[in-house]
Amino acid sequence: QVQLVESGGGLVQAGGSLRLSCAASGFIFRINAMGWYRQAPGKQRELVASITGGGSTNYADSVKGRFTISRDNAKNTVYLQMNSLKPEDTAVYYCNFIPDVYEYWGQGTQVTVSS
Repeated sequence: QVQLVESGGGLVQAGGSLRLSCAASGFIFRINAMGWYRQAPGKQRELVASITGGGSTNYADSVKGRFTISRDNAKNTVYLQMNSLKPEDTAVYYCNFIPDVYEYWGQGTQVTVSS
């Protein structure tokens, strides 16, 4: 069965960095477009970064220039490198397919950025 397991979140000060990982299993990873989503308390879930099977990337304006999505198909893993973190980046971060598949939402990983 398909599993997507996020890790790498934590508490950091503004201006700091984190690298999130999404370990995937149960499907042919290399051909799927993948995305990182986030949801802050009381807000809608939003797509912040995506990467196609061919390696093309897109970013939300709010994170462009600060976040980098990448994938290692040999490891079935997608990453989100987050630099210059801001308090408004605080959220639970999830990975999923593009478009998202309801059944594949996992626990996510909490990112908290303090001032």
